[in-house]
Amino acid sequence: MSELDVVVSGLVFQDLVLGLPTPPRPGTEVWATDSQESPGGIANFAVALARLGLRTGLAAAFGADPDGDSVWDRLAHEGIDLTLSRKLAGWRTPLTVALAYDNDRALVTRGTPPLLSADELITAPPAARAVAAHIGPWPNEWLAKAKAAGCVVFADVGWDPSERWDPAVLDQLEHCDVFLPNADEAMNYTRTNSPEQALDRLAELVPQVVVSNGAAGALAIDAGTGERVAVPAYPVQAADTTGAGDVFAAGFIAATLWDLPLELRVRFAALTAALSVTRLGGADAAPRWEDLSAWQAAHPEDHHLEALISAHSGR
Repeated sequence: MSELDVVVSGLVFQDLVLGLPTPPRPGTEVWATDSQESPGGIANFAVALARLGLRTGLAAAFGADPDGDSVWDRLAHEGIDLTLSRKLAGWRTPLTVALAYDNDRALVTRGTPPLLSADELITAPPAARAVAAHIGPWPNEWLAKAKAAGCVVFADVGWDPSERWDPAVLDQLEHCDVFLPNADEAMNYTRTNSPEQALDRLAELVPQVVVSNGAAGALAIDAGTGERVAVPAYPVQAADTTGAGDVFAAGFIAATLWDLPLELRVRFAALTAALSVTRLGGADAAPRWEDLSAWQAAHPEDHHLEALISAHSGR
C-alpha cells in the first residue's frame, strides 16, 4: 500500500434512510416521502475525505453478504483503498435504518460486533500522514503505534446505546492529537452540563478538541496555545442529519492537513456538514468540490473560505 493521506478505521454499516413527513406512532403507518441507501458508519468519514481529494484508506470488517458486497463496491468506486479491510464469512454487515423527520433523525440498528478488531486489521502502523478512528469500549492499540510512527491521530466517538458513557473510553485519547465528539457525547462522557464545560474538561486530555453542536455551531480549543474558536452553523434546510458529525470531522481533518488556521478548519468542517444534511444519506450526501463551489457562488458575501474553494474548483 502506497502512502495515503488518511487511514480510517471503525464499523461500516449499510444505511437505509427514510424521509418521513411525521414521526411514526404505534398502531399507525407512515409513508416515506423519500429514501436512500448509503454506506454508513466510518464509511461516512472515508467517502467525505475521498471526495475532498484526500488519498484515503479504510480498515474495516465487512460481512461476506449482499450488504457487505454492495458497500464494498461503492467505496471502491469512490477510490477508497480497501487493502486493510476484510470480508468475513459468517458475519452479517450491520444495517441501520434512519428515520429522518423534523430536521433530525432516529436510528435503529441490527448488528453484532465484528469478528476482527481494528488491532487485528492494522497490525503495523499505516503508511499515512494521518489516521482517524471511532473510539469506544474496545481496544485501539493500533493508535499508539500510528502515533509513534509520526501519524497525526484523530478520534471520534459514537452514541453509547447503554447510555452508561464509561469515562474509561476517554483513556484512549492518550494517543490522540485531536478529538471530535458532538456536544451530547462530550457532555455525557465528561459528566458536564454544557458544551463549553465539556470542551475545557477534554482539553486536559488531548491537545486539540472540537465539539460540534448541530444548529448551534461548533467550538474548538487548542490546549497548547490556548486559542478558542466558536463558529456558527451555516443555515440550511435540513433533509437528513445522518452522518453529519462524521462529515464534519472529515472536513476538519482535511483542513488540518492543508494547514489552515484553527478557525478556518472549523468553518470548513461546518460547511461540509451543512451541505451534507441537505440530502438523504450519510456517505452519499458528503459534498464534492462542485457542491462547495456552487455554495460559494450562491453566497459571494461570505469570504471566509472563498480562497480555499476557489483553489479547488474544477477538481
